[in-house]
Amino acid sequence: MAQAMPTLLIGKGKNDISIMPRMANRHGLIAGATGTGKTVSLRVLAENFSGIGVPVFMADVKGDLSGLPLPGGENPKVVERVQKLGFKDFKFEGYPVVFWDVFAGQGHPVRTTISEMGPLLLSRILSLNEVQSGVLSIVFKIADDNGLLLLDLKDLKAMAQFVGDNADQFKTQYGNISAASVGAIQRNLLTLEEQGGDKFFGEPALNLQDFMQTDKAGKGTINILTADRLMQSPRLYATFLLWMLSELFEQLPEVGDPQKPNLIFFFDEAHLLFDDAPKALVDKIEQVVRLIRSKGVGVYFVTQNPLDLPETVLGQLGNRVQHALRAFTPRDQKSVKAAAETFRANPKLNVVKAITELEVGEALVSVLDEKGSPTIVERAFICPPHSRLSPLTADERGQSIRGSVLYGHYEKMVDRESAYEKLKAKAEQMQAAPQQEIQKRREPKSQTEQILGAAVKSAAHAIGSQLGRQIIRGVLGSVLGGGRRR
Repeated sequence: MAQAMPTLLIGKGKNDISIMPRMANRHGLIAGATGTGKTVSLRVLAENFSGIGVPVFMADVKGDLSGLPLPGGENPKVVERVQKLGFKDFKFEGYPVVFWDVFAGQGHPVRTTISEMGPLLLSRILSLNEVQSGVLSIVFKIADDNGLLLLDLKDLKAMAQFVGDNADQFKTQYGNISAASVGAIQRNLLTLEEQGGDKFFGEPALNLQDFMQTDKAGKGTINILTADRLMQSPRLYATFLLWMLSELFEQLPEVGDPQKPNLIFFFDEAHLLFDDAPKALVDKIEQVVRLIRSKGVGVYFVTQNPLDLPETVLGQLGNRVQHALRAFTPRDQKSVKAAAETFRANPKLNVVKAITELEVGEALVSVLDEKGSPTIVERAFICPPHSRLSPLTADERGQSIRGSVLYGHYEKMVDRESAYEKLKAKAEQMQAAPQQEIQKRREPKSQTEQILGAAVKSAAHAIGSQLGRQIIRGVLGSVLGGGRRR
């Protein structure tokens, strides 16, 4: 008979409060004002999941999670919490960690391709309006129809310029292409490049299977994205994490109701995902959150107030840790009351009052029981972390990165032939050819061939071949009904 999976102790109040591993992929929430203990709760949950062999992804937005690889015990407040909660055999220990960094300075480089990101999420990153987003979709469509790979920013810049220069020829097949919209796309691409987008887009692209590893002892790898610099571009940060979620949804197989999750994904500063997001995008996010559970992925949102999240998303978060909220103004008081109403009531606890009185490291907690129903909310102290609270030094982090089995793979950037190189070669060919030869080529050929020539035509015919299969559309593709082309 299979041994029962241990529950994950996260807090102690009048009773021990634990998350059941087979209910952990039904998502969760960690909320509370700044300085109330959210980061420690995130750390404790991550340690618990790693301890039962579940890989974890988290973004380190403040730079205070890097100590997870090393055993703790250096912080007197943690030692005091161990004693206060009466732990007899508490063991300080480290966990397997892999560091990632979009800017490649404090972790393995994280990249995706322009094609994988797709027009929907890229429009969000570039802050495009509806008309401009439509033009960007046309740019992608023309590239796809003609076998032109969009891998990095120079590919997309070259493609946008090409489409803008030949807008009249494309109008019949693809619709009007506004010069102003193309200009807006080009300007925003320059801004994105200045923010480090040239490092983010390219190859080798991130293989999400590299997140889902365990060490020799069976502990799940904790993947930490260094995000303090990335957070200076909040929309890029939020859209990048959303892209990861959508890719996980599309790539992972259905697993039904596993005994434990395949991956836990912590989405810190979750309000950024929904700030000024169009309804269509919010609807797709809600769908991904609802459906990704069947892939064995648990999504845990971390934010200041639960009301930062849409009701359609909040209603799916079964495991909740609510730290203190402040109630200085009538608006604050209204928020506190609304947050209290998201819990299953406890007749012995005034939840509205408790939310404003919680100490640092104390929280209101409700988890899912064996039937998948929320337990009544209880007041509890969050368990102390086992790993080191203080961040790694630069030398310690460097040693961890160099010791990773992934070291050397993502560090070597690849720049293969794609849209930029093909368009550049074609432009040079056209300039070198005699004028009469150009005219001769144009007259008998179709619209697409007039513009792109035979070389690109042959690439277009490769759709469905190895080249064509590399033009893929991630970006919530399955939810949108398009799927991925391989």
